[in-house]
Amino acid sequence: MGNALTLEIAPEWEQTATPRMLATLSGDLCLLLGLTLLLLPLLAVELSRPRDGVWGAVVLLLGLVLVTSTDRLRGAPMLAVLCAGLLIARLGSEVGQARWNSLSETEQQRFTSLDHWRTSLQQLLITTGRVGEGISGIAKQLKPPGKSGVAGKKWVRPESPEISDTSDTTSAEAAEVTSPEGED
Repeated sequence: MGNALTLEIAPEWEQTATPRMLATLSGDLCLLLGLTLLLLPLLAVELSRPRDGVWGAVVLLLGLVLVTSTDRLRGAPMLAVLCAGLLIARLGSEVGQARWNSLSETEQQRFTSLDHWRTSLQQLLITTGRVGEGISGIAKQLKPPGKSGVAGKKWVRPESPEISDTSDTTSAEAAEVTSPEGED
């Protein structure tokens, strides 16, 4: 039999992993950028705008789609993703430069100081702590603690067969401790 051309699909291990890695890398970058946009009002109030949270959520969603569907992005769709990523990066840098240029000189100097970033990080940690307390309060309301009535009872170990020859006073004391008065 000769070598005939077939239309077989090459095994997965023979295909290159470059498009998959590229989609995963661009998805990771989108996740990082989206998280940065979500935290921008907390860390850099001077540079943030009211709709930054919405755009941060959209970029996070794009990153999740890119990371989870890396096996589908080959060929033209991957080229479209790359072009879209370059376009988003270009427009994002222009928006960032416009926001930076809209700041006054004193705001720009304060923004580059270390004290400004310490204060912003402290506020972020305080906010995160309050959110955590709120979530734990909601969780406690959803699942109230059970009341078993065990706190008022005194538990006594049953007697072992070796000690069964002890006096009746010991068994009478045990009967008083486990009396039905403390039960629910």
